[in-house]
Amino acid sequence: MFSQASTAPSPATTAAASAAEAAAHPAPHAKQDLPRAHSSRGGRYARLPLLAGKGFIPLGLFARLPLAMLTVGALTLVTAVTGSYAVGGAAAGAVGIGSALGAPVLGAWADRLGQRPALLVAAVFNTAAVVALILTAYLVPSGQDLAAAVPALVAAFVAGASCPQVGPLARVRWMALTARGSTARNAKDLDAALSYESTADELTFVLGPALVGILASLVAPWLPLALAAALTLTLVPAFAVHRTHLAVPLSVRRRRPVAGPGTASARGNGMAAVALPFLAMVCMGTFFGSTQTGLSSFSASFATAELAGLLYAVMGLSSAAAALSVAYWPTRFTLSARWMVSAVLMACLAVLLLVPASAFSMVLVLLVLGLPVGPLMVTVFAIGGVVAPAGRLGTVMTALASGIVAGTALGSSVAGQLAQHQGYSAAFLVPVCAAAALFLLGAAAAVVLRNGKARRGTQLAGSR
Repeated sequence: MFSQASTAPSPATTAAASAAEAAAHPAPHAKQDLPRAHSSRGGRYARLPLLAGKGFIPLGLFARLPLAMLTVGALTLVTAVTGSYAVGGAAAGAVGIGSALGAPVLGAWADRLGQRPALLVAAVFNTAAVVALILTAYLVPSGQDLAAAVPALVAAFVAGASCPQVGPLARVRWMALTARGSTARNAKDLDAALSYESTADELTFVLGPALVGILASLVAPWLPLALAAALTLTLVPAFAVHRTHLAVPLSVRRRRPVAGPGTASARGNGMAAVALPFLAMVCMGTFFGSTQTGLSSFSASFATAELAGLLYAVMGLSSAAAALSVAYWPTRFTLSARWMVSAVLMACLAVLLLVPASAFSMVLVLLVLGLPVGPLMVTVFAIGGVVAPAGRLGTVMTALASGIVAGTALGSSVAGQLAQHQGYSAAFLVPVCAAAALFLLGAAAAVVLRNGKARRGTQLAGSR
């Protein structure tokens, strides 16, 4: 908790300091009327509305809900219409592949053109694609014929590719907002913001599929996708034009530097620094997808496979709660150390998935297993922000999100094959391996970050 010290500067002094800082570091846009977080009363999370405005947090939370509904919504609708899990699964896979490929493209456009135009175009295009998916799904005849479902699969792919990446782009805004003002608070404010963002992701990816199931079963299978399209068309434009987008600078095309002795080495280190968090997110997605699939097989062995969604939600809730705690972790607990400690805990706790023989015991395991997951996601996103090249933050953040999507598909596929032929115990070995890979990537990231700091220190010393 932060409390306002009695020695705090007067409003006049604060205003003068802010004016001097604005003069020294002009905003990338002509006008920047963002709120300033002068007060720290109320704790670290209470500062977030002061940084971004009170309406930004609920807007960013609900504007990302359509993305969480899209994959399950496509699966539910196409399966209900065709009566084929194979065709429905293909539609869900098309959404995932489209999202994994389209997210970095949208991020690059946001870096180059600004978040507002990129999100506005994506909102309109995605709404049209989701409507097309609903219409083409009802044209698919019943049965297992994938060829007859090609129009629906194409619409599903386009819907995934054009889905607005609200979560990653919200992180970009928080990184820009927490870079303003007192540098003493920047790291703590950023920890709080990224912790909240990971919690928001967890909540929406628990709420989204649940909402799809309720609406599809009680009303009609097309309704969840129709609701997702309506939310996209209304909330995403509101998020796009929210004044926080003014804090994010546009990337500018720079001349290619003259090749020198250290140019190739620096470029290689930069690529490795970005590739490591991306691969970590692929492993994180593999952990998620394989755990979901293993839980489906586990549930079907004594009850129904539908119970898996409720079991998985238990891990999501504990992960979200743990993510919120990161804002209060000491700053001397470095990002690299957080990564490796969380990954070790994930690998050790994932072994416990092999133990339960009942739903109750599995709930206990999942509650504990979720504890290191949220903090690790916060940490990897934070490292992605640290290593992102200048002007490419949106590209990196959306690439990390697409890594989760791609990894989820990979983990579901591998664990599904193991569950089919060897049982759910074999499927649960996949999240163990994914967590172990996360630890190895964390160790490599620690080396790259340390070398990067040493290199920057050498460059600063040489420039004096």
